[in-house]
Amino acid sequence: MAESPPKLPPLRDVIREHGLGARKSLGQHFLLDANLTLRIARAAGDLTGRHVIEVGPGPGGLTRGILENHPASLHAIERDDRCIAALQPLLDAYPDTFSLINEDALSVVPSQVAPAPRMIIANLPYNISTPLLIGWLDDLVGLERMVLMFQSEVAERICAEHTTANYGRLAVMVQWLCKARILFNVDRRAFTPPPKVTSTVIELIPREAPLFEAEKSKLEAVTRAAFGQRRKMLRSSLKSIDLDPAKAGIEPTLRAEQLSIEQFCTLARML
Repeated sequence: MAESPPKLPPLRDVIREHGLGARKSLGQHFLLDANLTLRIARAAGDLTGRHVIEVGPGPGGLTRGILENHPASLHAIERDDRCIAALQPLLDAYPDTFSLINEDALSVVPSQVAPAPRMIIANLPYNISTPLLIGWLDDLVGLERMVLMFQSEVAERICAEHTTANYGRLAVMVQWLCKARILFNVDRRAFTPPPKVTSTVIELIPREAPLFEAEKSKLEAVTRAAFGQRRKMLRSSLKSIDLDPAKAGIEPTLRAEQLSIEQFCTLARML
């Protein structure tokens, strides 16, 4: 018989007690719907034996959902001191599983926080979500899966296919290293306070090897040049890095969004 979760105070009481008005400067929007937070946690699959990292737990809504799915450990990164105090009941209830890291998530390297097999499950602070993800792409060894919530616009850019309007540098760099798919959307009314935009949960599974051979720095350079002037043809946009797409068998009159990840990697190998 499954063990019952410990008795914890309602999240709204926790927010009231600790004066947790969400701070725009920290990109905070709190999730209080227990069914939704449990759904996000379960989207990561079986957490047994896995070491989970969460970024921006706030009052601990998603944190509770993760802990109820019995990970080997959960390491939550939170820079807001008010939330550290609010999460104390969870530290008391799960002393052998749950730990808090009071730091800026941008300065934390996941592999130095939790051993493998490792997962990241998070409702990411909006204002640092993309820099966080880009940084994690350099630290994928031992990382099994990421289940992350972004603003819907960002999620669509991450998972976009080439030839679509949302396809850009973010899609190329992420999908080169990870399998990416959209899981479900989250209504803005699920948050406190409601953001002005909808949110989307996505799944990222690191590939065993990059999709095609390329050096990351060179692929970044090519995509930066191509998408930096995405309305221009490649023969113009790639001049800044002295690349002739025709030498790679790529039609110079194409625009960046028309190139596949394989073609971008081909161009990167020419640098």
